Amino acid sequence: MAGDMATIYDCSEQAGLLTGMRLARVAIGRGELVVIPTDTVYGLAVDAFNPEAVQRLLEAKGRTRQAPPPVLIPGIPTLDALAEAVPDEVRALVAAFWPGGLTVILPARESLQWDLGETRGTVALRMPNNQYALELLSETGPLAVSSANLTGQTAAMTAAEAEAMLGDSVSVYLDGGPAGSEYEAGAGTGSTIVDATGLLTGGSLSIVRHGVIGDAAIESVLAAAGGASS
Repeated sequence: MAGDMATIYDCSEQAGLLTGMRLARVAIGRGELVVIPTDTVYGLAVDAFNPEAVQRLLEAKGRTRQAPPPVLIPGIPTLDALAEAVPDEVRALVAAFWPGGLTVILPARESLQWDLGETRGTVALRMPNNQYALELLSETGPLAVSSANLTGQTAAMTAAEAEAMLGDSVSVYLDGGPAGSEYEAGAGTGSTIVDATGLLTGGSLSIVRHGVIGDAAIESVLAAAGGASS
C-alpha cells in the first residue's frame, strides 16, 4: 500500500531522476500507484498485469470497471505482443504518430493474463512521447495508465496538480515538467483515441475521442494507406 506521505521527485535533476525512477519501479512491482509524466497529461500508472493494482487505480480515480484504463507501451514490438491483430492502416498510423498522442483500440490477445475491467476483449494502446515515461516502461513493461485526476475533474498537467487531487493514494510522483507543451493550444489535452476493431471485420476506423492529434491528420494518413475513418 502507499505510504502516509508520497514524495514528488524532480526528474530534471539527476538525483531526483535516479531516486524517483528506482522507487517508481519498486512501487509498480508491489502493485502500488505511481504518477508519471506523459506528452499529453500526467498519468496514474500501475502494472497492467496486476488485477488488484488496476482495481486500486480505478478506486483512486473514483471510476468503475466499465471505464477500463488504456495501456502505455514502450514500442511497436509490444503492440504486436498485446494485440491479436494489427491492420495495415494501424501500422501506418503508429508509424506517423508514435511515440505521441494517439491511442489505438484493438482486440487483445486472448492468451493475456490480465484484468483491466470491462474491455469486451479489446485493449487501448499508446506509446507516449516522453523520455521519462518511456524509460520507466522499458523497465517495467506495459502499464495501465489513466489521467492523474479524480473522475469529473480536469486532467493534471503537472505533478503538483496530480498530488493535490490524489494525495497519498499514490506512492511516487515523477515530475517531468508541464505536460502537453509540444502540442498546439486548443488541440485538447488527452490523446486522440481511435477504435480500429472495425477494420478487422470489413468496416472502418472510428475516432472515439478527439484529442491532440487532429482528425485531418489521421484521415490524411489513412487515405495514403488506402483506409478510411468514420
